Amino acid sequence: MNSIYESLSYGWRSRRAWWFTATARTRARFARTALGGFWLGLSNLFSIAALSLVYGTVFQVQDFTQYVVFLGTGLVVWNTLSAAIGSAPSLFEANASHLKNTNLHPIFYTLEEWAFQVQTFFQSFLMVLLGLTFFKHDLFLNLLLFSWIPLVNVVLFLYWVPLAVCILGARFRDLYQLVPIVLQLGFLLSPILYDKKNLGRFAWTADLNPIYRILSPLRQALQDGQVNLHQSLVVLIFNLLGLLLALWLLARDRKNLPFFV
Repeated sequence: MNSIYESLSYGWRSRRAWWFTATARTRARFARTALGGFWLGLSNLFSIAALSLVYGTVFQVQDFTQYVVFLGTGLVVWNTLSAAIGSAPSLFEANASHLKNTNLHPIFYTLEEWAFQVQTFFQSFLMVLLGLTFFKHDLFLNLLLFSWIPLVNVVLFLYWVPLAVCILGARFRDLYQLVPIVLQLGFLLSPILYDKKNLGRFAWTADLNPIYRILSPLRQALQDGQVNLHQSLVVLIFNLLGLLLALWLLARDRKNLPFFV
């Protein structure tokens, strides 16, 4: 516990530094572009429009307006979580020179990556919601009134799962190949493009999908203006336990990370 507290304390003290470097990455990403960060939201809106037309036709949805909101809110959350997890295995390798030649605590690099993903998420998420208000006018109202706990769960999950993956990825290079495969299969098997009931007797598989269990409450809160408080609190407890586990793994492997990368 002392090591976990030390990691959290260092992360808090260095918060201005890792937030600044993450912001610099976000700005550099769209340097010399006219729309800048708006491209994040636009790319998601283009994907939502195309997938809604195709799969709305394939699944013969009865209420196309509701389907666009259903697909859009789920897709924007999935894209963020899958991007964070997919890039996690190589995080420490990308910072190998710093790990070997500086005394910065490794948590700095994980928090910088988390801040970058959070900034990316909110830029894209808010613009997608703005676009989807054309189909459902109370999305922002539902966001303010019902989405707080599900949104906190998304942000926590966005940190501790990539943290655990990048620690394991430093030890086991097989994750470089395994993680993209798992994410691709997870997307196809998750009720993102289709409703959970369409899985029929295999609907139980969605409940075993951790990413779906994170995005589903947020999507329900936005779309229906409802939140299952009990379920959201259980997921919050699960996230906090996962965070402690990931920080424990970081504390355990901290001294060996320079040798792994």
